[in-house]
Amino acid sequence: MTGTRTAGTGLGAGGGGRLAAVDAVRGLAVLGMFAVHVGPGPRPEGAGYLIVAADGRAPALFTLLAGFSLALAQRGRAPAEQPDGWARRWRPLVIRCAILAGLGLLLAALWPGILVILAFFAVYFLAAEPFTRLSTRVLTAVAGVSVAAGPLLSFLLGPVFGYEASGRGAVPELTALTGWEGLARVLCELLLTGAYPLATYFPYVLVGLALGRLCDLREGRAARRMAAWGAAAAAAGYGTAWVATHVLGGRERLLDVIAARHPEALGTADPVREVLRGQFGAVPSTSWEWLLVADPYSQTPLETVGNAGVGCALIGLFVLAARGRAGARLQRPLAALGAMALSAYVLHALVLAGPAHGAASWGALAGFAGVALTVAWAWQLHWADSPLRRGPLEHLLRLATRGRRAA
Repeated sequence: MTGTRTAGTGLGAGGGGRLAAVDAVRGLAVLGMFAVHVGPGPRPEGAGYLIVAADGRAPALFTLLAGFSLALAQRGRAPAEQPDGWARRWRPLVIRCAILAGLGLLLAALWPGILVILAFFAVYFLAAEPFTRLSTRVLTAVAGVSVAAGPLLSFLLGPVFGYEASGRGAVPELTALTGWEGLARVLCELLLTGAYPLATYFPYVLVGLALGRLCDLREGRAARRMAAWGAAAAAAGYGTAWVATHVLGGRERLLDVIAARHPEALGTADPVREVLRGQFGAVPSTSWEWLLVADPYSQTPLETVGNAGVGCALIGLFVLAARGRAGARLQRPLAALGAMALSAYVLHALVLAGPAHGAASWGALAGFAGVALTVAWAWQLHWADSPLRRGPLEHLLRLATRGRRAA
């Protein structure tokens, strides 16, 4: 939600349009987040398919865009040319991550009724820094391996930490930081057992970094390749899961596992979805069959491939659309919202912690989306010639990490 925009100076005359397209994809992710947080439940019928499409993919898209934005920020510099030393390399990053983590903990303490992701993002950015120095070839290989290795590590380590059948999906709490036991629990949640743990979500960052390196948006062919690669990856990930589950008998075997290990879910309309609903960020470690599903928030290798493919395709399609005048104009409201994604996230969480707590309807979704798009558009128009155009919290974050040079 805090994608870097410093790459804008390196894309030439047409760079603004391409960066605006990336912001527009981020804005679409914000709307997807609204759909999941304040819209009606995801039902595969009629307009409910919009919620189904957003469910589980919005946080994955945000995370992939974080890696992609890091790659854009490095545009024009070789990995070995990145700044050295604490002051230039680590100090701004640590400050940035501390602020994100603090915001995440404070928002979670307000009980907005959502799983606040900001503290996890702080960990992603810290973990990503060493990988930004890898060569493109090595980074791409590591990203590919992580898509399978991360979920597998989560699956294997779950029982070690007492999360074999249930208990995953928490977010760090401010009150847990008062003792060593709480600190250990928070660390475990951030890395392995939380709602968006490093083990299963960091592969999106690495994939985004690799895509940003491999696909130079200054080239017209890059957007077409991203759209094609993304569509193929999405079809491969979701399609393989569907075949394994519905054609090769995976669902029947999972129902047997549920009867033995998760009997409380048997009386629901969809026992498989019911088990996954109570365990965000990973699948149970009760059967290898779980690794072949691609349901929202399961974070299996197949869902990761499918979600990453959707993100890749969206970036390519939005950049292609932005090449035309009409497409660029249509994307402007989304781009304005995407440029202020951190501010939009924090403000929507504050509203959910107060007057809109528990909202879940099409009316609430329309209200959140309409107000966010309008306010972001008006803000960017009013502050067009000011660093504040990127959003109030975004500007404060830059000031904290770079001083007045951020202007």
